[in-house]
Amino acid sequence: MPPGGYRAYLYWERRYVRVLIAFDAAACVVAAGVAYIIRFGGFLHFDSPAASPRWYLLATVLLPLVWIVSMSLNRAYEPRFLGGGSEEFRRVVNAAVRVVATVATVSYATKAEIARAYVLVVFPVAIMLTVAGRIGGRGLLHRMRRQGRCMHRVLVVGAGESAATLVRLAQRDPTAGWSVVGVVLDRAPGRHSSDRPERSGFDLLGVPIVGTSDSLHTSIRATRATTVAISPQVDGETLQRMLWNLEGSDVEVLVSSALTDVVGPRISIRPVAGLPLLHIEEPELTGSRRVMKLLFDRVVALAIVLFFSPLLLGLALAVRLTSRGPAIFKQVRVGRSGREFTMYKFRSMYVDAEARLKELRTSNEGQGLLFKMRDDPRVTGVGKFLRKWSLDELPQLFNVLNGTMSLVGPRPPLPREVAEYEGDVHRRLMVKPGLTGLWQISGRSDLAWDESVRLDLRYVENWTLAMDFVILWRTVFAVLRREGAY
Repeated sequence: MPPGGYRAYLYWERRYVRVLIAFDAAACVVAAGVAYIIRFGGFLHFDSPAASPRWYLLATVLLPLVWIVSMSLNRAYEPRFLGGGSEEFRRVVNAAVRVVATVATVSYATKAEIARAYVLVVFPVAIMLTVAGRIGGRGLLHRMRRQGRCMHRVLVVGAGESAATLVRLAQRDPTAGWSVVGVVLDRAPGRHSSDRPERSGFDLLGVPIVGTSDSLHTSIRATRATTVAISPQVDGETLQRMLWNLEGSDVEVLVSSALTDVVGPRISIRPVAGLPLLHIEEPELTGSRRVMKLLFDRVVALAIVLFFSPLLLGLALAVRLTSRGPAIFKQVRVGRSGREFTMYKFRSMYVDAEARLKELRTSNEGQGLLFKMRDDPRVTGVGKFLRKWSLDELPQLFNVLNGTMSLVGPRPPLPREVAEYEGDVHRRLMVKPGLTGLWQISGRSDLAWDESVRLDLRYVENWTLAMDFVILWRTVFAVLRREGAY
C-alpha cells in the first residue's frame, strides 16, 4: 500500500479504453463480414480452398478476440499511448502485422488451405477500420478536453522558469489533457531570495503552490493529482526519493527534459556505466528520406493540380473578373538557405495593397514581425472567401512542383522579416518553406510571433515523413474549422 493510502484513479480513462476495445472488435467483425461476402458471395473466386464456408464463419467470430488480444499484448490500450502522438498508431499497426504473420505461419505449418481472397480483404479492411476508429476516438477525446473534461490532474514539481514553462505548455494546449492543479517546490520556501517572485509568477498563471518535495504525498492527496510532472532542475537524489514515495499509488510520473522541442526518433536512451544518458541525433536535413520527401511532394502536388484544375481555373476567373489586376499575385519570399524565390497565390487584395500598408500600421493586430488585420480593408470580396477557406494558397502547388517549396514546412517569410531575424530564428531557413505546417494546424494568424517561431523550429528539429502525413491530415480539418483564417 502506498504511503498515505492514496491511489490515483481515472474513471474516464478506463471507459475510453473500453470504447476503443469495442471499436476494434466492431472493426474486425465488419472486416470479416465484408471478406466473407466478397469471397463466398460470388465476387472473388480465384482460388478453391479445402475449408468450407462454415470454417470462415468461425474465423469471423474468433478474429475480434485474436485481434484484441494482439493489441493488448502490444500495449495498444495502455493509457500513456492514447490521445496524442503517433505511438498509438504504430502499436496498432505492429499488432495487426503480428496477427497476419501468425496466421501465415500457422497456415504454412499446418498446410491449411485459406482462401487468398478472404485474407487479402479481411486484414487490410480491419487495419483501416481500426485506425479510423482510433482517429475518431481521439477526435472525440480532444473535443471533450476542450470542454475541460477527460483531463489528467497534474502536479508540477520544480521552481522558477522551468516549472512555469510546464504550466504554460499545459494551459496552451488543452488537447494534451493536462489540468495543472498545483505546483510543488523542489525546496523549502524561504531558503532563496527568489521564492517570492516564483510564487507571484505561478499566481499569475492561476496555479497555487501547494507544498514542497518533502510533503509530496500530502500535496498529491490534497489535490487528488493523477500525474506528477517533474521539471529538469530537480536533482537526481530528490527525484529518486519521490519515485520511491509514489510506488504503488498509480500516479503517473513524467520527467521533463532540459531539451525543448526535440522529440521522436532523435532521442534514445544509452546506458553508460549504469547511468541512463540521452543520445540526441542530429536533425536529418539531407539523405534518402529527404529524397523521398521531394518525390512525395511533387507527385502529390501534381495529382492535386491535375484533379482540381477546373477549380483552379474557376477561382482564377473569379479573381480576375471581380477586381482590377491579375489573378495570380506574385511575391518574393525567402526559402531554404536564405535563397529568394517567387511565391504564387491567388490575388486576394486590391492592386494598391502594398502602397496602403503604411497607413494601416497603427491597426496591426499581429505580433512580432507579422502584420495581421481581421478586417483588412485591402482585401477584396472574393479575397475574403478565398482566405476563409485557404483557397488563395492553392497556386503554391506550382512552387512545390518547381522545387522552391514543400507541401509541409515552416511559413515562407518575406525578405524584410528575415532581415530582422535574430539568433536561432534563422534555423527556420534550414528547410524549404511549406504550403502548410505546424503553424497552419495550430491557429495560423491567431498565433503569437514567438509561438509561430517555436512551431517552425520544432518542425525543423524533428522532421519525419510520418509527421508530414499527420500535418497534411490535420490541415484538412484546420481548413474546415477556419480558425485563424483572415
